[in-house]
Amino acid sequence: MKVIRELLLWLLFIVVIAGGLFTYYARTPIPLERAPLSFELKPGSSLKSAAHQIQQAGGLNSEWMFVLLGRVQGKAARIKPGNYQLEHEVTPLKLLSIISKGQVEQSSLTVIEGSTFNQLRATLNAEPTLRHDSANLTVAEILKRVGATEQTPEGLFFPDTYIYEKGSSDLMVLKRAYQLMQRNLRESWEKRDTDLPFKTPYDALILASIVEKETGQAVDRAMIASVFINRLRKNMRLQTDPTVIYGMGDKFDGNLRKRDLSRDTPYNTYTRNGLPPTPICLPGLAALQATLHPAPSRALYFVARGDGTSHFSSTLIEHNNAVNRFQLKRK
Repeated sequence: MKVIRELLLWLLFIVVIAGGLFTYYARTPIPLERAPLSFELKPGSSLKSAAHQIQQAGGLNSEWMFVLLGRVQGKAARIKPGNYQLEHEVTPLKLLSIISKGQVEQSSLTVIEGSTFNQLRATLNAEPTLRHDSANLTVAEILKRVGATEQTPEGLFFPDTYIYEKGSSDLMVLKRAYQLMQRNLRESWEKRDTDLPFKTPYDALILASIVEKETGQAVDRAMIASVFINRLRKNMRLQTDPTVIYGMGDKFDGNLRKRDLSRDTPYNTYTRNGLPPTPICLPGLAALQATLHPAPSRALYFVARGDGTSHFSSTLIEHNNAVNRFQLKRK
């Protein structure tokens, strides 16, 4: 009996020591090979394989103790795949919490106001943190994947900064951008001013894209929208260079010539009345709101002052004088 009692005491002592060491391990920050430390947990990873992947990346000093801790904590089946980043040392308990809650490393991509759909695709294709599922798809296939009913993609994707998990599909970013544009356009349309010369929200989107490209300074945006809306009301041609440039496509070499203004295309607003057939870029929320809430004015013309702002005129005589003042003198 004495021997058994001593064995039990030794066993209890060992359990207490082991428990203390295990607690010490669980609450002691793990030394990192480098900071920040990034690692990826592949889909379907078990707790054991996750521990191995983290150790391979330089984020664990004991795989088996980490696995044991995860099983004791009941988190063995809760491992979330994804890309993770540790900015500093964390305890095994904290690391286990991170990978079981899916607190993955995130990246961001900014879509700039006034960029075209082709420029957006190029930005997506150049982003190394995305999975390029759209790279080999046609435009029609992309529109179908994002749930768009429109036939052409220009203007359909909202310019904003999108946060996503590394390794996400670029189609996910496109779908979010499409849905956000639809929501902003719908909400802006519902609150629009009365008596605007638009039959559909898409008409407003087209003009908003022109306003986006024509605006040099934000202070002029609502007045620029007013000029184009006044022209539409009077059935005057919009006569805006950005639409001509868009219609020229790859033929535009950076220099817009007089012959370009007279060469007819569906986007030449010098030769055709009304709006072009589609937007010419991705307009931002400010351009949408200015288009649907233009400044009250009788202005029909504007000319760049040379400092980013514009001078607005309601008569052709006044406009010609402004051109002489701001354009010809500068030349």
